[in-house]
Amino acid sequence: MVGFIVLVVHRGDVPDARRTDVVLLLVALVWGSSYLAAKTAATAIPVLALLFARYAISALACAVVVASRRGFRRWTRAETRAGTLLGVTQAAVLVLETYGVAHTSAANAGLIISLTIVLTPLLDRAGGRGRPPLRFFVAAGVCALAIGLLMSGRELHTPRVGDALMLAAAVVRAGHVALVGRLTAVRSMDPLHLTTAQTVVGSALFSAPAIAGLPELVGSSATTWAQLIYLALFCSVFAFLAQTWAVQRTSASRASLLLGTEPIWAVMAGISLGGERLTIMAALGAALMVAGTYWGQAIERAHRTTVKEDTPCPATALTST
Repeated sequence: MVGFIVLVVHRGDVPDARRTDVVLLLVALVWGSSYLAAKTAATAIPVLALLFARYAISALACAVVVASRRGFRRWTRAETRAGTLLGVTQAAVLVLETYGVAHTSAANAGLIISLTIVLTPLLDRAGGRGRPPLRFFVAAGVCALAIGLLMSGRELHTPRVGDALMLAAAVVRAGHVALVGRLTAVRSMDPLHLTTAQTVVGSALFSAPAIAGLPELVGSSATTWAQLIYLALFCSVFAFLAQTWAVQRTSASRASLLLGTEPIWAVMAGISLGGERLTIMAALGAALMVAGTYWGQAIERAHRTTVKEDTPCPATALTST
């Protein structure tokens, strides 16, 4: 996949806008597939050991990228403070997501977490955008109905624990994204420095809790290690940096629209690779979730552009899982 991305980015016969769209779709694809990879890995090793390995591999990769960078870029105190705080909130998101996907389907996980798109504007009042219009809350209501259908499974009155954890993850992730927007709105910060700081903080946070699961981690199969490397290098480091590169070359609206295809890829991965099946109720919930998030996203985008010109937004560029 990396070779294909490099080819797309550097080919001279491919329009710049097309290259950017392809990169953003690839980011959405790897994020969508991350739920199945995390679910499968969580069945082989403890969740806390999984998270420690994912963060540690990501931190090593970021350190290599920083060391091989052309030209020295000095770390600022603001980047260190922001990266530390965001590392804590991001770790909270991944704990909820990983435990959640371990107790529900990958398709449900990808669909429920997409509620972040609707929740983030409610928490992000930066930039003087104010409260979204009433139609936005109607769209949020559609998403809430969709979650009810997704959580129902075969029995409408028995929601699964994993679905509830993914709902909590969506709320915390929305807060994380809003916090990113506020911390980076005033000062320009290096995305690579922020990512590196977050991965180092995450590695430190999970190092002690993961000790009990280290024997299982070390003795895990090659398949599990491949999944961990995929989660760390593709779903974390690559996705963040590629997304940042792409967002700088397009509008926030177009980027968020393409990245909004993440739940679709999650459903496709769960069904085609994970052998998952959607009931009629869950299929209806999936359709409502996609429709509700896209509708809410369109309303928020229109509301934002009436306040100020649509430009690349830091919060949009830091929604990685």
